[in-house]
Amino acid sequence: MTGSPSSRPRVVSGMRPTGRLHLGHLVGALHNWVPLQETHECFYFVADWHALTSEYADASGITGHALDNLADWLAAGIDPERSTLFVQSLVPEHAELHLLLSMVVPVPWLERVPTYKEQQLQLADKDLSTLGFLGYPLLQTADVAIYGARHVPVGEDQVAHLELSREVVRRFNNIFGEVLVEPQPLLTPVSRLPGLDNRKMSKSYGNTIDLADDAATVVKKIRQMYTDPKRVRADIPGTVEGNPVFMYHDAFNPDTAEVDDLKARYRAGAVGDVEVKTKLAAAMNALLEPMRERRRQFVEHPDRLREIAVEGSRKARVVAVETMERVRGAVGLRY
Repeated sequence: MTGSPSSRPRVVSGMRPTGRLHLGHLVGALHNWVPLQETHECFYFVADWHALTSEYADASGITGHALDNLADWLAAGIDPERSTLFVQSLVPEHAELHLLLSMVVPVPWLERVPTYKEQQLQLADKDLSTLGFLGYPLLQTADVAIYGARHVPVGEDQVAHLELSREVVRRFNNIFGEVLVEPQPLLTPVSRLPGLDNRKMSKSYGNTIDLADDAATVVKKIRQMYTDPKRVRADIPGTVEGNPVFMYHDAFNPDTAEVDDLKARYRAGAVGDVEVKTKLAAAMNALLEPMRERRRQFVEHPDRLREIAVEGSRKARVVAVETMERVRGAVGLRY
């Protein structure tokens, strides 16, 4: 039996609205967010200010992507009655706490964040030599700390990133008193899926299956998937390990007997890629079709999406305002 929301530990997580959501978002975040609603008080937000750190030169798509992403969240099972769903920029207290944190955090702390240099290399076509991009870990800290979140759901590879937020909160509390909660990592399973071409899954590579793709598009994309390049005929034994088609079967096909049979025949050179991919497409569409239907109901009523975003932001702001009252008092800025 689950307790009331106020008796549960609080978690906070968000996504940047920089494009359509794909299978990587489903297995990397949404499949973990949904069950957390049973055990935690969940705050999930559209990180539109974070999107601006890299998309500021053309921000025209951010609000559209925000509502589109929210439709995917709802389709995946995020419930606005059980979780607080909100938009970061509709809660301006995030920016105020970010500013106050920036007064006490040394610049070298931000420069050593692993993703700072990595993203500058990966997004070399964008000018990321901005204060906003350098300071995004502080904004992430504010996003979490302003709700007094006990936990942040992360994969093992993200624990180091959360450590900076923990250090920032400790430094702030050492200077101004114990006013902010130090967040703890909540380790969640993360399935690493390659893109359709066996490179990293990325919108920029065009190698994703989007959650909004229709059935025919899913079939078309799966037909084009990278498979064992050494296998030029169906009667040649193939490699299953590291083969994206079978990685997707493992992740999305619930019929384990079928998957085991396909693997055995593939290794023996007794099944063609067409059959393997056809059965994957069938399993994938069986998974996505209920989500497509739920998504369609929201996309066809965009006012309902906006209502959920605005109402959730209002609820989130009540908590944020309370936190900032305490923070201003601790810093000595109460007049």
